Amino acid sequence: MANVRFIKLERQEKALHLCRLAEEHFLAGARVLIVVDDQNRAVTLDRFMWVWDKGSFLPHSLANGSVDCLDEPVVISTVEQNPNRATILIMGTPCALDFVAQFELVYDFAEIYDPQLAEASRNRFRDYRAHGFNPAIC
Repeated sequence: MANVRFIKLERQEKALHLCRLAEEHFLAGARVLIVVDDQNRAVTLDRFMWVWDKGSFLPHSLANGSVDCLDEPVVISTVEQNPNRATILIMGTPCALDFVAQFELVYDFAEIYDPQLAEASRNRFRDYRAHGFNPAIC
């Protein structure tokens, strides 16, 4: 069963958190999958990962069908598939519970800066709890 952690966001800075979490787990030797909601955000995050911290190097790949991502430590995707056999899922967009259950550790975001997004986060938290994921707020 996946261990789900919610990260509270008080400002629109999800991309920075996506990079920090991916780097933390990459440095620990884990494989990471980041799922975002569309190709535009995937390309933007891909570019941001190369420049977000001048002192870091975060090897990653964009799963767009043109490259094989099997050996990549960090993969950005717009679909719910796990091309690099990641154990860590970082959700830039909500994913189905069946997909979430495939991972050891899952990060979701409580975007409390926006009332509608905050309510959606609370609903996902309740859904995780109802399905036995025992989510925690970080």
